[in-house]
Amino acid sequence: MLLISKAFAYSQKIPEDYGYRHLSFKFQNDPVDVIVISKKDEEKISKPLFFFCQGSLPQPVVKYDEKGLYGTLPFDENPFLEDYHIVIVGKPFVPIISDVKKLGKDFAYYKDIENRIPPKGYIERNYLDYYVFRNNFILRQLAKERWVRNRKLVVAGHSEGSSIAVKMAATNKKITHLIYSGGNPYGRIMSILAQSRFTENDSVHDGSNTIDYWKTVVDNSKNINFNGGDSFKTTFDFSQPQNENLSHLKIPVLVTYGTKDWSSPYNDLFRIEVIREKKTNFSFIDYTNLEHNFFPVNEDRQPDYEVYNWDKVAKDWLDWLKANVQ
Repeated sequence: MLLISKAFAYSQKIPEDYGYRHLSFKFQNDPVDVIVISKKDEEKISKPLFFFCQGSLPQPVVKYDEKGLYGTLPFDENPFLEDYHIVIVGKPFVPIISDVKKLGKDFAYYKDIENRIPPKGYIERNYLDYYVFRNNFILRQLAKERWVRNRKLVVAGHSEGSSIAVKMAATNKKITHLIYSGGNPYGRIMSILAQSRFTENDSVHDGSNTIDYWKTVVDNSKNINFNGGDSFKTTFDFSQPQNENLSHLKIPVLVTYGTKDWSSPYNDLFRIEVIREKKTNFSFIDYTNLEHNFFPVNEDRQPDYEVYNWDKVAKDWLDWLKANVQ
């Protein structure tokens, strides 16, 4: 039995097996795991940080199987490594690395896989301000490192991560560039409602049901329920509009979104307001006929997962960063 246990232990992967640095911190007595991705042999060279905020699922940052590493970011990070160290912070109380065989649907980590219930510690901390304060704390710690060049600090977030990134930038003057991707400046509930309006018909009143659900969320906005899915507090927090935080920023901001994303009309609305107010620090790139994760869709808005556009989007990010040197 001892030999079997040792063999099993040796089979466990660590981030360093894939060339990543794994840093550990404490925030409000919570363990915080951080992955740093650098160009090989340039780990100690001073470079700015490219801080990426994850989306909404309780996924480990590093995922692998017997064939090797899965994509850590939704795009090829290598072009960014010439100029940046990439930083990703793990989800609270979710392992930083995992074999995909141990994960549930969409590579999510669950304590109860059958009922899709994440760890209690994750559910209790899965709200906007926790991520914002924790991430800015981590940035302050990393700023002390010799391999971090502090004159430039890029924060990018996609989907749920976009709201986190905006509020980080609104509360952290060290951030010099913001990439806001696949977000809704008027809050998550508006995207949920837009999708409901699309699917409803004379007999199925999805839009009205969503509005009734929102009333329940508001009435229970501090409630952290443990029955799977997002808690009322999570939905309430991420439904708070970020348009004012966005519009008040003076740093260069890039907004990217697919025109078939449910949030597209609200990004268009925000864009119209930015033009009206003659703000010159904002750039917008819309991707025609692409959905939330930049897959093309058919007339029924079903995505074609065979056509992957994330690398093109990331190239646009990098081109924008090079054109907006401060």
